[in-house]
Amino acid sequence: MTSDLAFGLVGCGRIGKRHADLLSSGSIVGGRLAAVCDIDPPRVAAFAETYGVPGFASVAEMVESVTLDVATVCTPSGDHAQTTIEVAGHGLHVVVEKPMALTLEDADRMILACAENRVKIFVVKQNRLNLPIQKAFEAVSQGRLGKMVMGTVRVRWCRDDSYYQQDAWRGTWAQDGGVLANQASHHIDVLEWMMGDVDSVFAMARTALADIEVEDTAVALLKFRSGALGVVEATTATRPKDLEGSLSLLGELGSIEVGGFALNELKTWNFVTPDPDDVDVRERFSVNPPDVYGFGHRMYLDHVVDCIRSDTQQLVDGFEGRRSLELISAIYESIETGTEIPIRFKAQHSKLGRSS
Repeated sequence: MTSDLAFGLVGCGRIGKRHADLLSSGSIVGGRLAAVCDIDPPRVAAFAETYGVPGFASVAEMVESVTLDVATVCTPSGDHAQTTIEVAGHGLHVVVEKPMALTLEDADRMILACAENRVKIFVVKQNRLNLPIQKAFEAVSQGRLGKMVMGTVRVRWCRDDSYYQQDAWRGTWAQDGGVLANQASHHIDVLEWMMGDVDSVFAMARTALADIEVEDTAVALLKFRSGALGVVEATTATRPKDLEGSLSLLGELGSIEVGGFALNELKTWNFVTPDPDDVDVRERFSVNPPDVYGFGHRMYLDHVVDCIRSDTQQLVDGFEGRRSLELISAIYESIETGTEIPIRFKAQHSKLGRSS
C-alpha cells in the first residue's frame, strides 16, 4: 500500500490553519501533515502542539529533520516567491496560496525554479472547484451561453481594522496588496477562467474605511478578447458583515448567476433553449459552506494528491496562476496612471509587491 504524501506547512497563520486542519484530520485521502514551520516561535509552537507534529523555525531545519513530499506555502504573499523557490530547491512539490506572488517577475522565477527542479507547483484557486462554479464552467464550455456579452464579479466583504492589525504585513504594498490582490483574487481568476483572455482594463480604487496603505474598495472595467465586457467590483468596506461573493455571466443564449457569500449558491440558471436537466440544477449545485473559504480547499488538496500520485496536469499550475496575477497587476497599473492598460504590459507604476 502506498504511504501518504507528507506535507510540510510553511506559515502558521490564518490560512495556514485551514490547511493544517484538513491535512491533520484525515480529510485528505493520501495526504497528511508531517511538520510545520514559521519564523514566529510562539506561533509555530502552538501549531506543533495543536496538530501533534514537529515545529521548526525555518524551511532548512524542517527539510533536514523530516522527510517530506510537498510544501504548503502559507506565508505572507510577498514571501511566496522566496519560499517557493527554496522548497522547490529541496525537491518538494509546492502548494502556494493565492496570489502566487505580487509581481510577474517573482511569478516567473517561481515557475522556472519548479521546472528546473522537476516539481509541480499548485496555485490555490479553490473556488474553481465549488459545485456551482463547476456547473457554470461546464455550461460555458458547452457553448450554452452562446456569444458572451458580459461577465461580472462582486466581492462585498467585511474586513475592519482588527483584521489588518492581526499581522504587520497585512494591508501593505510590499507584502499583501489590497482587496484586489488578496480577497478578490479568487473571483478575478474565476471570471477570467469563464470569459477568456482580457485585452485591456481601466480601474479606480480608494481606501474608504480601513487604516491601511492599500485599497479596500475598487472597481475595474475589462475588455475581453472575445469582445465581451467585464466588471470587477471589490470591497472589504462592507459593514457590519460579509454580504456576497458573486459571479454573473450573460450571453446571447442565457444567463447564469452564482451568488452567496462564497460563490456557493446557483441563483440564476436561464437559457433560451432549456435542457431537461435544468429543472433542478439550482438545488443540486448549491452548497452552504460554514465560511468564505467554502469547501474548496479540501477538494483542492485532494486534487494535489491525485496529480502527484498519477503525474497528471494540475488545474492551476504556475502559468495559470500567473495569468490572473497579470490581470491584477494591470488593474493596479491603471489605478496608478488613470489610463486604460493593455494586458501585455510591463509594470512601471503599480505599487503591488514594492516597498513604499
